[in-house]
Parts: sequence; structure tokens; C-alpha cells
Amino acid sequence: MTETPSPVPAPAVGAQAPPISRAIYGMPMFATLQARDLAATVSWYTDGLGFINLFTMPGPDGAPLLVHLRRWQFQDLLVRPARGPATPRDRAATPVAGCQLSFAAVYGELDALAERARAHAAGRVDGPADTPWNTRDLTATDPDGQVVVFTAARPPELADPAFTDRMRRAQADTTRASRHTGQVGRGWQLSRKRRQRLHQEHLAGAAS
Repeated sequence: MTETPSPVPAPAVGAQAPPISRAIYGMPMFATLQARDLAATVSWYTDGLGFINLFTMPGPDGAPLLVHLRRWQFQDLLVRPARGPATPRDRAATPVAGCQLSFAAVYGELDALAERARAHAAGRVDGPADTPWNTRDLTATDPDGQVVVFTAARPPELADPAFTDRMRRAQADTTRASRHTGQVGRGWQLSRKRRQRLHQEHLAGAAS
């Protein structure tokens, strides 16, 4: 496992979501959504799904040109007015294959989040439901048909042991493969240095 710290809490029944930060930082990744009705879409994400409006950038005419939404650290979402049709599909239709945004969540918050989003009623909510890969997912479709999935790892006592075991074996295989690759790389570097040294010795002998 990587040693890089993550804002995502370890899976547990009582895990608490981290606080929302209003810090301004360099975003390693963000998504930009287009909205036909900017105010309605921003309301869906803030009032319905728990994001905050970090800031709104006005355009030359004073109307909002860009809204920066945030949930947890590094869960940044930019929304701007659509220049043309913004709907990838009808939000009332059955979800189909396409680009979806996934945001980490904690297991215990999904039911309340689903209830909050359904009460807002501007979009569509499916779940939360367990997946075969040991997560519990809540799927939310915004007023323009754009899909966001809140995914939470199931606590160990609620996870599928067989899938957990397969993941552990896969991780062990990946670790072994990584070590082997490192050993091969070091061996190649050593052999390259030997070749360079022999070449230098050959040149020195030829010059003497």
C-alpha cells in the first residue's frame, strides 16, 4: 500500500466524514460540468448532495460564469453555464453506459444523503445499494442528466470475505511483481555500469 495520506477514513460502521475545507490549494484533479440552469444545478449539489459553494466567479455582465463546489478535500467540482444543450440523456431514463464521476463517502452517511437528495427532488437518486466489489454506492443524476456516484467501502464485518481474500491475493501478487521489476531494473543498471567501465578501460588501454 502507498504511504501517501488519504482524506478517506478507514472503513468502519461508525466512521465519520472529514470536515469540508475552504482552503485554496492546487487541485490535482477536478471535473467541470455544464448546466442549462446554473442556479438549479448548484442547488442540487449543495442543498441535495452536501457540497459547499466555495466561490462563484462573475462574468463581465455580473452573472455567474463559474461556480466552484467542494465536498471533501480534493473533491472539487466546477459548474459553468452550458453554451448549448447540456443533457447527455434524460435524467428520468434508466442510467446507461457513459462517463460517471465517483466521490468517496463513508458507509454511515449514504442513507441520510439519499434521503436529503430525494427531498430536494431536482434530480434522480438510486440506492444506496451494495456492489459485488465490497462498496455501497449511491447514484445521483443531476438536472442535466450528469451522474455522480458516492461510493463507500463496506466495513470489514459487512464485506464479502471471498472478494476480500481475492483482493489480498491480487495485492500480494502486485507487490511481488513490483519487487521483481525493481530487481531487474537494478540489475540492468549494474550491467550498464559494468559495460561503461569496460569500455573506458578499453579506451585507456588503446591510448597507452
